[in-house]
Amino acid sequence: MIIGLEDIKQRIVQANRVWLFLDYDGTLADFAPTPYLIKPNPQIIKLLSKIVQRPGIRLAIISGRRQSHLEALLPIPSATLGGAYGIELRTSNGDRIRRVEHQTIRPILEELKSRLEELISQREGFILEDKDWALALHAKHARGSEVAKVMSAARSIATEVIENKSFCLHEGWRFLEVAPVEAEKGRTIEFLLQRFPWEGAFALYIGDDDKDERAFKVIKAHGGIPIVVAREPRKTEALCRLESPYTVRQWLNSLFV
Repeated sequence: MIIGLEDIKQRIVQANRVWLFLDYDGTLADFAPTPYLIKPNPQIIKLLSKIVQRPGIRLAIISGRRQSHLEALLPIPSATLGGAYGIELRTSNGDRIRRVEHQTIRPILEELKSRLEELISQREGFILEDKDWALALHAKHARGSEVAKVMSAARSIATEVIENKSFCLHEGWRFLEVAPVEAEKGRTIEFLLQRFPWEGAFALYIGDDDKDERAFKVIKAHGGIPIVVAREPRKTEALCRLESPYTVRQWLNSLFV
């Protein structure tokens, strides 16, 4: 890591304006047992509600969750919320922005959904999450002997369905997701910084996984600081590290509350 937490604190103190970008799962909150579990955390809501009320702060939470789930988790009107990696946004003044036409992507996702549902039918431990703008196949709780075969088949099906279309694959440990190319956190951060310019603002981004790494690069390009959430040091574009969602909440509380 290159920058210490105290150095970042000094940058924030010196800045008149701060653009604060946060991931949700794995960053503010521990991961839920299933992607469909929506359990608002009162401590997180209280913390972010206080942060967003401070003058000179813009707050945006960009998550892989679907928009309706994110809004249920974070009933904070003054925060910008971006579901499906920010392809759908609710701004701080309540405006709704869709960065892709829904009707152009949904038929493709419906075709893919049907084929993936058939693939995992009768197989335990696999969950197909429909995010409206994206589809994610989770195999966290599947038997090890089936995971590699099923995920490989899912990848082949997805590649066939989205061929020559404006979609991309996100992959991780026992995870495969198909989403429009605009559903990417780096593109979302770039969009927000350009759509809502704020002269002299210092940008800070906190996230925990490979989807956040793309945003880290954009933040650095704009002179900001990205922070990764990871229990152990790892290769990253981030310039600093916090160990856990609990540590993130404690640090944000010490800075802004």
